[in-house]
This record gives sequence, structure tokens and C-alpha cells, in this order.
Amino acid sequence: MTRILVAMASRRPYDIIYDTAVVQHLRTIERRYHGLIRTTIAEQLRFTPLVETRNRKPLTPPGSFGARWELRCGPQNRFRIFYHVLEDRQQVQILAIGVKERARLFIGGEEIEL
Repeated sequence: MTRILVAMASRRPYDIIYDTAVVQHLRTIERRYHGLIRTTIAEQLRFTPLVETRNRKPLTPPGSFGARWELRCGPQNRFRIFYHVLEDRQQVQILAIGVKERARLFIGGEEIEL
């Protein structure tokens, strides 16, 4: 009996890099949501940050802070994570984290034009 062994090539995960401004953005979000946001970033962006999903969309034109992608999460998808991917370096740069309240977006406590 011949056995065939199939080895799946594992993809190298992307490094998640946080912009220094993100610390200030998180200070304006209730602390109880910080873990949820970090977990969502790791789960959603570690391996397939460039795959469009229901809660992950490319921004056209690029958004504030030079972000090219938006990830939505949290209760009623109220949190917005804006990021850019450097494929050649296998890096996801988290540029901003905000809170969407109806038609308004707040990043670091300041309203941002949509």
C-alpha cells in the first residue's frame, strides 16, 4: 500500500505594527473593548489582510491617515480600524482606530470627515 503525504505550505503571518497615534485613539474608547479590538485585529489581519469580507473593505479613495483598508468590529460594528498593508514586508500597519456613531466618525475624540 502506497501512502501519499500532502504537506500544506504554511503562510507566513503578517506582522501587526501599530502607529504611535493609536495609543491615543484607544484612550478615548472604553477600556472594556480594548481586548476585543486587539483580538479582532489579530484574527482578521494576521493571515489575510487583503481579502475583502463583510466587515473588511478597501477604501477608495484612500482614507484618513493614508489608510487603504477598513475593518469594522464590536457591538453594531461601531469600531473602525484603519490600516495599510506592506506586502513586500509582510506587515499590516494599524494607522487609526475610531468609533462610528451613526453618520459620524470619531478618532481620538475628534470628529473626522467621512
